[in-house]
Amino acid sequence: MLGVYFSGTGNTKHCIGRFMELYNGSVPMSIESPDAIDAIRQSTDIVLGYPIYFSNIPKIVKDFVTLNSGVFRGKSVYVVCTMGLFSGDGAGCGARLLHKLGVNVIGGLHLKMPDCIGDVKALKKPLAQNQQIVGSAEQKIKQAVESIKKDEPSKEGLGFFYHFAGLLGQRLWFYNKTKHYTDKLNIDGNKCVGCGKCVALCPMSNLTLTEQKAFSGSRCTMCYRCINSCPNKAITLLGKEIIEQCLFENYITQ
Repeated sequence: MLGVYFSGTGNTKHCIGRFMELYNGSVPMSIESPDAIDAIRQSTDIVLGYPIYFSNIPKIVKDFVTLNSGVFRGKSVYVVCTMGLFSGDGAGCGARLLHKLGVNVIGGLHLKMPDCIGDVKALKKPLAQNQQIVGSAEQKIKQAVESIKKDEPSKEGLGFFYHFAGLLGQRLWFYNKTKHYTDKLNIDGNKCVGCGKCVALCPMSNLTLTEQKAFSGSRCTMCYRCINSCPNKAITLLGKEIIEQCLFENYITQ
């Protein structure tokens, strides 16, 4: 079984890493890797991990799966989603897309992780509480691995009830926020020092440097990687200022 994932601030990377470590000791691969497609092509069983944005699958993940539909066709896929709140059918969003492409979705798993929206006050928690959340997620991963080894994979996020909950929970109200890439990323020119860190980190190559200042295009996938990594806290998306830079590493190194 091969683990592949997209991770904005490290939550999903950590969870898929733990899942694959417990399942077969392998190291998962980011969909950003140039070797990801060949690895998927050579594998029969896949664990696909991604974060949930507004109760939906990230646009970058949707495009990756769709553009490589021929590679995914005929595979068996177990979907793992990370989220700050109950998403309803986070795994179901990916599962329905995969089903249309001829993929056998064998199960789903939802994992609550620390919030990554650095410019919004909601969901912010003390370090100790975030560490507890990570610990609970790891226990759930362990149980999920044990279940899948017994050929009894969890079905979280799949089915009508989850779909209905996802629609009512967020997606009906915020669908347009994740349907397309966004051009709403804001970079404060007074704070930006042109270090280029955001340019290097962006999975969409959406950021550029001009005259020692960073500028955003119209293809932001809302992963919050640049926002939570900017040394000068110069980048925002949903809010007007940085409340907390929410990188997974902050919850395990302090």
